[in-house]
Amino acid sequence: MNRRQFLSYSALAAGTATAAWWQLRRSNHQPSVSVRRIGLPLAHALRDAQLPLTHSREQSCDTLILGSGAAALSAAWWLVRNGQRNILLAEGFERNGNQAAYTFGESKSSLHAPAGAHYLPQSSAESIHVRQMLHDLGIIQGSNPLTHPIYSDMDLVHQPDERVWADGAWHSGLLPRQDADTQRFFQYIATLRHAKDASGNKAFAMPVALSSAAEEWRQLDRITFAQWMKQQGYQSPVLWWYLDYCCRDDYGQGVAQVSAFAGLHYFAARGNENAAVLTWADGLNHIAEKLRQFIGLQELADFPDTAEYALRQPASVPAVALSVEEQSDAVNVHLRHTQNGKTHLIRAKNVICAMPLAVAKRVLRHAERYGFAAQNPLPQSAPWLVGNFVLRRFPNEAAHTELAWDNIRYGSPALGYVVASHQAIRVAKPEQTIFTAYRALNHAPPDQVRRQLLHAADEDLLALAAEDLLAVYGKVFWRAVVHVDIAVRAHAMAVPAVGYLSNPLLLQLRGHHSRLQFAHSDLSSYSVFEEAVHWGVQAAQRLLD
Repeated sequence: MNRRQFLSYSALAAGTATAAWWQLRRSNHQPSVSVRRIGLPLAHALRDAQLPLTHSREQSCDTLILGSGAAALSAAWWLVRNGQRNILLAEGFERNGNQAAYTFGESKSSLHAPAGAHYLPQSSAESIHVRQMLHDLGIIQGSNPLTHPIYSDMDLVHQPDERVWADGAWHSGLLPRQDADTQRFFQYIATLRHAKDASGNKAFAMPVALSSAAEEWRQLDRITFAQWMKQQGYQSPVLWWYLDYCCRDDYGQGVAQVSAFAGLHYFAARGNENAAVLTWADGLNHIAEKLRQFIGLQELADFPDTAEYALRQPASVPAVALSVEEQSDAVNVHLRHTQNGKTHLIRAKNVICAMPLAVAKRVLRHAERYGFAAQNPLPQSAPWLVGNFVLRRFPNEAAHTELAWDNIRYGSPALGYVVASHQAIRVAKPEQTIFTAYRALNHAPPDQVRRQLLHAADEDLLALAAEDLLAVYGKVFWRAVVHVDIAVRAHAMAVPAVGYLSNPLLLQLRGHHSRLQFAHSDLSSYSVFEEAVHWGVQAAQRLLD
């Protein structure tokens, strides 16, 4: 696929991003560009069964956790909290999963930014394990963390937190203007936040599994959010754009693809939409690293030279699972070291499979036992780009405007950019910073986009990642750029499409009980931290019971 074809698929062939690339080529300020396709080539070799299962060593362990994302670390946290420390964790394709960070430089003055998730909303009352975790990590303070959480000011996003670029100017907040439709919609949302069914269950709860199962609410999962909006008579272009933006931001797809239940859940589930979010320079990597410290995770460079793992504190190895086979007395897992290629057979008493379900399906032996079958399709996953623009200086802002943490552009197919150093600006504005630009690629069906991404040239990906920044700052933006790192996340998040609440595979996996447990936000078809924590804790508790 050539450059023109890829950009035309993205509605950019004649746009500013295309022109900006050529402007960059002609300028004297050409930053270096690196593109990382997360998980490749190892993930595709695993998919295509190209990795031999021949092992050089057989070992045994008590509990093996496969993955190192939010669900995996949450499971480890809950086990340690309940006295279990004999835990081996296989890091997977990427350390900390979608909570990973990007670091520029190797000294004390290095810059940090998110390479995945970049913020955490204040948790709902139902997300008790999130509140417990944040209290353990010192992010929630006070004597009543479950009922009256007090968050550290250093962790709450500083003002100004949001702005939107519309009609050639910045506007505070994420809506450029209010109209009758937007007011009517948010008035309705205010009622939904307190709506309950006849049994007293919240209509929309976080985690999703605690939401009402009553037909009056579940019928929303049979239509798209766009269909629901049309039924309700919403016509405002501003509202339609904003709701589509929110769906792309949280679900990777727009209102035409997302379930109406999911669309309303986004606004109604937490009950505190106006509360300041939690954020750090490196995004949710901050929480992942704190969890590692809390549980005392030893990061091993290689498999230990021992027949049995008798760990006094949890340990991790940089390895991925090639095969997982549950037997009556153990779970056999072939682990391949991601750096030296060595493969060990681990016989584990218990296993928590905290990998994306698409990967789990590939490595599980007798996967049909757990519900993986042709008639039980996996949820779709949405592809994303995360572009980290390392800046030697801050770009000039328009007169009488102030840089915000989250900066979006009205009408844009991209998702705007966040300022990694925002939390430090109030103390002392640094000379250098990183702007992190996000883009959910929903211009075509996900499988088609993934094929395009696999062969896309670096300059094409750069054009997509830079579009909002160039539209706001113009071609002079490149003069401030030192380096650009682009993380291609081809399977970034699960899409809660129509019917996701009754997906038979997800229902079967959620109820599964054996020495092999599943823990991933994919079980909710909603890729947010709270869902990952919920399923991580559920899996760990089942092993403890």
